[in-house]
Amino acid sequence: MPKAPDGRLNLTQPWESGTVDDHGGLLRLEYDLTDTTTLFAAIGGSQTSVSRIFASAPTITNAQGDTTTNPQFYGLESGRFTADGGLRTGFDTGPIHHAVAVQASYYREEIGRWLSPVRSSYRSNIYNPVLVPPLAVPVTGGRPRFFDSTLTGVTVADTMSALNERILLTAGVRRQTVEAHNYAVNVPVITASYDKSAVTPFVGLVLRPWDNVSVYENYIEGLSRGDFAPAVATNSGTALAPYVARQVELGVKVDWGSVSTNLAAFRITKPSGELGPDRAYAQTGEQQIDGLELTLYGEVIPGIRALGGVTFFDGTLTRTVTAANIGHKPIGVPGVQVNFGGEWDIPGLPGLTLDGAVVHTGRQYLDAANLQAVPDWTRFDLGARYATLIGGHRTVFRANVINVANAKYWTGVASYGTFFQAAPRTYLLSMSVDL
Repeated sequence: MPKAPDGRLNLTQPWESGTVDDHGGLLRLEYDLTDTTTLFAAIGGSQTSVSRIFASAPTITNAQGDTTTNPQFYGLESGRFTADGGLRTGFDTGPIHHAVAVQASYYREEIGRWLSPVRSSYRSNIYNPVLVPPLAVPVTGGRPRFFDSTLTGVTVADTMSALNERILLTAGVRRQTVEAHNYAVNVPVITASYDKSAVTPFVGLVLRPWDNVSVYENYIEGLSRGDFAPAVATNSGTALAPYVARQVELGVKVDWGSVSTNLAAFRITKPSGELGPDRAYAQTGEQQIDGLELTLYGEVIPGIRALGGVTFFDGTLTRTVTAANIGHKPIGVPGVQVNFGGEWDIPGLPGLTLDGAVVHTGRQYLDAANLQAVPDWTRFDLGARYATLIGGHRTVFRANVINVANAKYWTGVASYGTFFQAAPRTYLLSMSVDL
């Protein structure tokens, strides 16, 4: 892995262009049948159209940062529709209070895509970008169907509480169905279909031995749509079959008055896609992620507030098509992640508040063999805001500096060998007015 370049350097060519047109809407309704029973519903959708001449993600070819890039035309159209509805009610059976919810949901997504053939390429360098004359990129019309999926589910849950809510038990069950179709690249021909249903449980227990302490444990399963094959796979873009993921969590939450803390341990187990010897992407792996998370939020002392936490991850590949990779770290799972911010109301200057944040992500592997990794990185942000009244309206001015130290790092491991260049030091100014 070569070192990350200065974030102000950009491999994008001036002749690249893109147009994105997006529309969406959502309506939510609630109706109280009685004081204890409520009907609820939501319906909405969106439509997105993208036309872009772009230089696809450059491929780094050596430690000196040389790259090759293949410009393409990329067209995308996606349509989404969602609807859900249900009922919430409460009643008592002896000393036990029940809060029952029944909900049904529907989600439909259709994606059309067109990629032009690669007819040219150019070379550059991440430390010394090269500007090249415009290259001929064929622009084509139409958006052949690339992928569609329909997700439906019905959920029933009951939260039972007793002893003045000292004990709470939530139990429920979901029936989920995932139906999906893959289509050939640039051709509206179905290449694969998936139709899978699963009945998945969830259960949670909360014990409150004292008013300010809650000990909890929960277990949940869920049916998820399969991952997409990465660009380096021979079946790039193909969606894999749906899978069931499982999570168990144990934690304790303490309310100290103006500050609350939470300590939780969790384990997530899920199937995972991986590249086989033939470079085809298939769901032949499984990963287990154990974690420990500590969070804090509230007013530490008058005028000083904090929000954030630290999470430690121990990810392991428990099953892979390559036996030598068993026990390795999963792609994109860091060992530690920190997100912590604070605010300070300046004494003697009403309305003026300083704020800051630190973001840290540990090393992330790019491959299942754990031979290449994105180094750990840390970013610091600073800002200030001033709240006042102008013409009787509350007005807030904000000034922020993101990445104060102008740190150079790679971020956002997305899939096999794909990662992103971090933004440089960035200045933001804004103003908001309550009307």
